[in-house]
Amino acid sequence: MNELYIKKNIIAIDLKSFFASCECVERNLNGETTPLVVCDPTRNGAMTLAVTPYLKSLGVKGRTRVYDLPKNIKIIKVPPRMGLYQRKSKEVINIYREFVADEDMHVYSIDEVFLDVTNYLNYYKKSALELAKVILDRIKEKTGLTAVAGVGPNILLAKVCMDLDGKHSKDNIGIWTYDDVTTKLWNITPLSKMWGIGPRMEKRLNNLKIFTIGDLARYNRYALKDKFGILGEDLWYHANGIDLTKISDLNKPPKEQSISHSQILYKDYDETNISIIIKEMVDHLTRRLRKIKKKASIIGFGINYSKAIGGGFGHTVKLDKYTGDTNEIVEICLNIFDKYYENLPIRKVSIYLSGLTDINGVQLNLFESFENIILKDKVDKAVDLIKEKYGANSLLKASSLLSDSTIITRNLKNGEEKY
Repeated sequence: MNELYIKKNIIAIDLKSFFASCECVERNLNGETTPLVVCDPTRNGAMTLAVTPYLKSLGVKGRTRVYDLPKNIKIIKVPPRMGLYQRKSKEVINIYREFVADEDMHVYSIDEVFLDVTNYLNYYKKSALELAKVILDRIKEKTGLTAVAGVGPNILLAKVCMDLDGKHSKDNIGIWTYDDVTTKLWNITPLSKMWGIGPRMEKRLNNLKIFTIGDLARYNRYALKDKFGILGEDLWYHANGIDLTKISDLNKPPKEQSISHSQILYKDYDETNISIIIKEMVDHLTRRLRKIKKKASIIGFGINYSKAIGGGFGHTVKLDKYTGDTNEIVEICLNIFDKYYENLPIRKVSIYLSGLTDINGVQLNLFESFENIILKDKVDKAVDLIKEKYGANSLLKASSLLSDSTIITRNLKNGEEKY
């Protein structure tokens, strides 16, 4: 077990209220004292994309409706300028390059990064905490932006430390070791405060009487794996402070052939309605898997934000088995979404399945009988036959009739509907 507790020196860095801070810097304003929001000023019902630390200190959330902003404060409303944010982001990334090589840096998002400084501490003759402070000072000096950091022995603890300690400390930095797992990590509640656990997973874990990260750490690892697949095992490892991910793993592009599906959306989506799109797309992909008699072991999921904002993310999960189960793949995609989504308007969703193998028998688990697994397989095949004969719109889920669904028009557009 001790070999799972790797001892790296990882620094997680986040640019504080990035979009709003960029706008303040450009105007020679102090984000700690200025009520500024980034939004579409012409639409009262639009969502804010970012607010300054000053407004956050008053309880204003980063994503809120413009009409819900405080009325007793004269708030500066500015439209988003993605070109400015990308330029500032590149400036900061070049600062990181002054301290580490590209292979020891993973750009997590436009305003967040992980640095592995393990092999640089002797050269700089500094501890990881001291080096993190130097980097934060350099960012402030060169760009005017305030950054926060977390230092830890692995990527997970560095990130959680940054989120829970760094962002709330006076010097904008925190440090965790494995000794903090039982005293700090295990005390996290609600579960959704933990990196990688979204509201959906939190609800499912609560149903198992798991309410704190400590509860999760003490839960049976194998039961979690049978219940949630590889994600369940990852949750258990993370609850115990274990993360074997390397920066080089995060930077490695997938090489295997895959089947994929992407969709440009006709309107902005967010966390309240994107799940219906994800479910429809996964349903389409698993149908294709069954048609070619394959299963997949790698799930890739990504989103692109609206054109006005730009950016997005894409990440993969490697399973220790092969699957073609729609619900399992949906769950994985939703967990990736919950982990990386930045509360910005979504205009494109991409999903791919790779690590394909020929179907050979069925995968059993402790929570589902063999009879149920066989029944699900028969139902899937029957649905496929009906759609093949009468068209993709001949048999639809009730959710397909919701206003946020795109499956009916997409089937017609792609020629999958029979006439």
